[in-house]
Amino acid sequence: MGVKPKGRPLTLTEKIFAAHLRRTGREAPPEPGELVEVPVDFALGNDVTAPVAIEEFRKAGAKRVFDPERVALVASHFVPARDLKVAALMRKMREFAREQKISWFFPEGSGIEHVILPEEGLVLPGEIVVGADSHTCTYGALGCFATGVGSTDLAYALATGRLWFRVPETIRLVYRGRLGPWVGAKDLILFTIGEIGVDGANYAALEFAGEAVEEMEMEGRFTLANMAIEAGAKAGLIEPDEKTEAFLAGRARRAYEPLRADPGAGYARVLEWEVSRLEPQVALPHLPSNVRPVTELGEVTVDQVVIGSCTNGRLSDLHLAASVLRGKKVHPEVRCLVFPGSHRVYREALREGIIEALAEAGAVISAPTCGPCLGGHMGVLGEGERALSTTNRNFVGRMGHPRSEVYLANPAVAAATAVKGRIAHPAEVAAPPVQAGGERR
Repeated sequence: MGVKPKGRPLTLTEKIFAAHLRRTGREAPPEPGELVEVPVDFALGNDVTAPVAIEEFRKAGAKRVFDPERVALVASHFVPARDLKVAALMRKMREFAREQKISWFFPEGSGIEHVILPEEGLVLPGEIVVGADSHTCTYGALGCFATGVGSTDLAYALATGRLWFRVPETIRLVYRGRLGPWVGAKDLILFTIGEIGVDGANYAALEFAGEAVEEMEMEGRFTLANMAIEAGAKAGLIEPDEKTEAFLAGRARRAYEPLRADPGAGYARVLEWEVSRLEPQVALPHLPSNVRPVTELGEVTVDQVVIGSCTNGRLSDLHLAASVLRGKKVHPEVRCLVFPGSHRVYREALREGIIEALAEAGAVISAPTCGPCLGGHMGVLGEGERALSTTNRNFVGRMGHPRSEVYLANPAVAAATAVKGRIAHPAEVAAPPVQAGGERR
């Protein structure tokens, strides 16, 4: 895929940067550590970060965004607006979108940016995508270099269509074998962070590869790439393949050029694991790297279970949770909150009876929002409370009071935990899901 540049073999990240530098007239590929200014293909802001970027955009004297077709503004974090301050931020973003004739303004209720943008075909293989949100790395599942930036950097990108980067080195992560029952992308990335640490990939690009990744559907790949930042990575990428092409068919808003790493590319490190015996993983407070298999936790009771977010709020995640909860009841001492990742996910879950199954079990179904993930809205933890969540971070005070606790796990573990009132293996309450062909995982 793509034209191989002359010279040394390149990683996927280096190849993407090389292609963008050629657009500026430079033929030599970049070296890791080199500072370069490159064109960006798409830029994103949300209700927390975009208002600050808008102020900086105006302070710089900018008049028009570089391309209103390549900018998205998403109301996602505190929706529905939780107070007057947030309502004012939403208004500022909405008015800017109208003034600049930005095509991709997503109002309250549309969903979470990292679910919406891939759904809408706005982020594509081979591109450089920047977003004023740390989990912009999610889009790397499509084979693009997608990374979070600060609001000031976003303002510069909005005004110029360019941004400066230090070209990251690349770490290749190879997962051998087939994932077992109740084990998915969330477990793979939690296991990885547990192995290398929250600073194990500082400013590096992660390339995810191996049989377990190749077998994974796109929704799982988004989960995998989403938490690259939790290992300190600048981006997390998966080479495009036929599943990527199938996902983008009829969806991509622009022409794109998928790229692949060259054979013999130079990696800072190559790490390999055999994962066929991997169990569901749980990250304990207060780091995503504090990981153990669910069977080693013992008796850990919870007050709240959260299912959703940009990490695990897609249709397959809700389907998995419903497969565990269907015909059962949420424990009377547990609040189970479900947050679909987008309005489209919500509608599909309604059509398929997933929402009904979750609601009948006693879950509270919310509008799509980031709110509870950052302890901002719609599910804040009180002092001394403990949550099991499918979100991506469990730092001190992440979901509310600094003396609350957050555990991270996959949607099946979350659903089983909601039933048992303690952190539980899904096999305690349900049979493994049936795969195509009739076999159980």
